[in-house]
Amino acid sequence: MEQPLQKLEGVVEHLIYENRDTGYSVFEVRSGDSYVVVTGTVGEVCIGQTVEAYGRMEVHPSHGEQFRAQTCNIALPTQQEGVLAYLSSGALPYVGPATAKKMVALFGDQTLEVIAQQPQLLTQIKGITDQKALAISAEFRRMFGVQEVVAWLGRYQIPPARAVEVFRHYGPHTLQMLMDNPYLLCGEPLNLKFSLADQIAAEQKMDPDDSLRVTAGALYALRYNANQGHTCIPRQRLVESTASFIRLEPERVDRQVEAMLDTQELCRKEFEGTEYLFLPDLLRAEEDIAAILAQRSQYPALPGRGLEGKIRILEQTQGLRYAPLQKEAILKAMENRVFVLTGGPGTGKTTVLNAVLALCQEQGEQVALCAPTGRAAKRLSEITSCKATTIHRLLEVDYTSGSVRFIHNSQNLLKQGVVILDEMSMVDVKLFQSLLLALRPSCRVIMVGDAQQLPSVGPGNVLGEIIQSGVVPVVRLTEIFRQAQESLIVRNARRISQGEMITPGEKTDDFFLMERTGLPCAETVCQLVCQRLPAAYGYDPVQDIQVLTPTKTGYSGTVELNRELQKRLNPPMPGKPEIQWGDRVFRLGDKVMQVRNNYDLLYEREDGEPGAGVFNGDIGIVVAVDPVDQTLQVKMDDRLVAYSKDVLGDLETAYAITIHKSQGNEFPAVVLAVSDPPRKLCYRNLIYTGVTRARKLCVVVGSKRVVEQMIQNTRQAKRYSCLARLLQEALK
Repeated sequence: MEQPLQKLEGVVEHLIYENRDTGYSVFEVRSGDSYVVVTGTVGEVCIGQTVEAYGRMEVHPSHGEQFRAQTCNIALPTQQEGVLAYLSSGALPYVGPATAKKMVALFGDQTLEVIAQQPQLLTQIKGITDQKALAISAEFRRMFGVQEVVAWLGRYQIPPARAVEVFRHYGPHTLQMLMDNPYLLCGEPLNLKFSLADQIAAEQKMDPDDSLRVTAGALYALRYNANQGHTCIPRQRLVESTASFIRLEPERVDRQVEAMLDTQELCRKEFEGTEYLFLPDLLRAEEDIAAILAQRSQYPALPGRGLEGKIRILEQTQGLRYAPLQKEAILKAMENRVFVLTGGPGTGKTTVLNAVLALCQEQGEQVALCAPTGRAAKRLSEITSCKATTIHRLLEVDYTSGSVRFIHNSQNLLKQGVVILDEMSMVDVKLFQSLLLALRPSCRVIMVGDAQQLPSVGPGNVLGEIIQSGVVPVVRLTEIFRQAQESLIVRNARRISQGEMITPGEKTDDFFLMERTGLPCAETVCQLVCQRLPAAYGYDPVQDIQVLTPTKTGYSGTVELNRELQKRLNPPMPGKPEIQWGDRVFRLGDKVMQVRNNYDLLYEREDGEPGAGVFNGDIGIVVAVDPVDQTLQVKMDDRLVAYSKDVLGDLETAYAITIHKSQGNEFPAVVLAVSDPPRKLCYRNLIYTGVTRARKLCVVVGSKRVVEQMIQNTRQAKRYSCLARLLQEALK
């Protein structure tokens, strides 16, 4: 049983370290006759303040005994002695020890109130101008505002680091704004549960019928659906679902939706008699994509003089002959401003890509190769022997802006003349919008992807909608070439795409189906990963083998499989450090995955280049653990990422991951567990994506009946998007 928190009261005597961005501080407190070092994410503290901290005494291996504060209430000094110490500390601009003495001598116990409420009175002190007085007051109110917000949100178990994030977003009037409208908490940047905002609103005696509550409910529903992949929702569906979860009549919600359309908090588009509602940024993203692609698709074809001859020379020098569809793809990629190349594994997409790259290089064109994830970019580099980067790295994230912004944008265009974007099925509308806006009008865009894979984790179905629109030139490669035909992985992927049952495989094949259900399925998966595949093929069970499953729940879900695989592959041992975070344990050597985009996480590349930003689906290995500071370091490809206690919720163990999270990745060996997934996850695109993640070996462990159900079910969960129709509309 966990021991109750200890209480520490005292006055801040010395500030040792602070990080204003995160609210993490190290400071010395005088408590009675003793001095105690306090650490924790508590917001900003200053000398002279009185603190009431709750936490535990711990012994740091380097710094000795410390009080680790989990919560901390901070009060400004009220006596002249404390006020003088506070102001003399240099916490406020233009106020040093001499000026502090003059202030306290003039205003006494009311000094801090004067600074906050009547800064013009400060000009009575020689050297303080009107401008300086306002700056002093603004900084004081900012610091005090942070502390108020940290304390107020702490009542609802919201960590100080998140409270600081909210203050940075809303500014000095944050607390009043939250008290007036608690539903701000379930929007950006916190995105807390609506039920928590409802609880706070009830304490504030807010009417359940209040327009702020109804507005927040509709926006919450739209954001929830955006997280499920939808860029928009039919109006009737949005009204009904919102009314249901906020427990109001649909007519009340519909009236508020109309008001939100008037104020442009929501946007609408109507197609074929159905009204679709959007968050403004998602409609803008789809409209920008549609306008740019439609415009480029109408450009006259680029002169292809001599292309046929150059292609013949490529065939001779490389000792191959391009199939008719491959040759057509090469020509269209070189002649059009925008082009889509799609096809399953083994159909020769890489061959086409390398031909296009060779022709571009011969013509002296500057080419950017990019992909949505680090692993996909690394694989693109390997198959083309050219440098490839993530889209984020190509656009360069501006980490100083406080929000997600790119250095390359419509005002600062990329210089490349050709952009080749691989794994296009993974790209969501916001990221694709950012890329297109950063391209020169003359830049050619070549999109490559497998349209039969799952769509992106983020909102939209960009590749599928572009192909469906018929606006952009598309070549779909269908022929499996002889070398690829030797792979049962490739042949079974084709069978799945055509709705045919997979071939189980034999000893000499790279694909096997093992009939198991329930607990035996989970046990077989663990045996394959831990013993059988390493013994038979020499695979490293952590680095080379990836378990995939449709679901998080059940015997063969990620939760149970990760628990068992961690126990077998990386058990607790004396001297091996670990951290407990909720029901998760992170141990030195664990395989882990980032489960949400976090643009603030700091990392350092192998060449020493610093950076920030780790993305949903990134996988790595825990290489350092500090149980006292509750911090981790994770090696993700060529990046070493630092995790503090406040962001450990971004991580999950990744010995087993969902098929959705595996998008854009390839693994030497895949063990695919499909024993008893929920019916809503039994569809063709899902099993197709899982099988095609395997590069050398795929073992499907599960029920033949479930596999066949998945292959036959083409009713993948519908994604609401208007991109295809917006593309067609943009041509009119």
